[in-house]
Amino acid sequence: MPFTVVRFNLVDPRATPESLSERYRAALDMAAYADAHGIDTVQTEEHHGVENNWLPSPFTFAGAVFGATERIAVTVSAIIGPLHDPLRLAEDIAVLDLLSGGRLVTVAGIGYRPEEYEERGVDWGRRGRLQDLLLETLLTAWTGEPFTYQGRTVRVTPRPFTRPHPLLLVGGSSRAAARRAARLGLPFFPSAHLPELEAYYRERCAEYGTEGWTMMPAEETPLLHLSEDPDRTWAEHGEHFLHEARTYASWQSKDIRSAVRSAATTVAELRAEGVYRVVTPDECLALGLETLVLHPLCGGMPVEEGRRSLRLFCDGVLPRLGAQGLGPGQFRG
Repeated sequence: MPFTVVRFNLVDPRATPESLSERYRAALDMAAYADAHGIDTVQTEEHHGVENNWLPSPFTFAGAVFGATERIAVTVSAIIGPLHDPLRLAEDIAVLDLLSGGRLVTVAGIGYRPEEYEERGVDWGRRGRLQDLLLETLLTAWTGEPFTYQGRTVRVTPRPFTRPHPLLLVGGSSRAAARRAARLGLPFFPSAHLPELEAYYRERCAEYGTEGWTMMPAEETPLLHLSEDPDRTWAEHGEHFLHEARTYASWQSKDIRSAVRSAATTVAELRAEGVYRVVTPDECLALGLETLVLHPLCGGMPVEEGRRSLRLFCDGVLPRLGAQGLGPGQFRG
C-alpha cells in the first residue's frame, strides 16, 4: 500500500478573518474524515509573515487535529528550528506527544527565507549553530532529568509518551544538514529526491558510529487533487495551484532543492509540468506512486471543492489500493 498524506497549510490570499476561521474549521473536519477513512498522516508546515496567510503555528494546528481524530499522525514538515525557543519547544512537543499517544512527527529544518529571521530578530548567520543547540537541547530535555542549559540548571517535564523520545527528523538539502542528523543519530529528511545526499548521510552515520534512516521524497511525488472532471477543475481552480507554485518559486534560490519546485508562470504551464496534478480516481491509481499526497485546500481552494477532492480520494481510491497489487509503501517525504 502507498503511504497516504493529506496536506494543509491553510493558505488563502483573499481571506477575511471570518473566511479563514471557516477554512481552519473545515480543515479539522477534513482531518477527522481522513482519519476515519484510513489516511496515514496530516502534513502541515510553518511560515511567518506571509501575505497569503500561510500557517505560522503548526503545533497549535496539530493539537486541534489530535483532538478531532483517533489514529492519524500529524507530520510537521517542517518547523524553522532556529526561530524556536528550545526549552519551550521541548515542552510543547512533549505535551502533544502525550495528548496524541505518540502520533506527532516533527521535521526540523533551518528555513530558506532570511526575512523570517529578520522579523523575529534572529541572526541568519547563526542559524546552523542555533539549529545544533535546538536539537541537542530537545534530546537532552526529553530525558526528564536536570541538565545545564546556557549556564543554568533546567529541567523539562513532563516526559513525553514516546520512548526514547518523540519522532524527530532533521530536514534539509545540504551536506551540513546530513552531517547534523548523522552526528546526533537522528533520521534525515531530504527536501527532494537526493540519493547522493542520502548516501553521504549514511557515510557520516558510519563515521560517527550512529544508526539512521531517511524519509526521502520519491523521484516523483506530485501534489494531487481529485476530480471527476480534471479539465473543469483546471479551468475553474487552476489559479489556486498556480498561486502556491509561484509563492514557492519566489522563495527558492537556485541553490534550494525541493520536491515542490515549479518554473511555471501560467496555469497551462503548471498543468503540463506535473508538480501539481488534478486526476480522476482511476488516474490516481494508475500513477503507481509510493506516496500519495492530497492537497485539497491548495492556494485558497474553495472549501467545498477541497471536500469533494478528499471524498473522491477516500471513496474512489483508498478502497481500491490493495486490489491494484501495489507494493508496500514507505513514507519518503
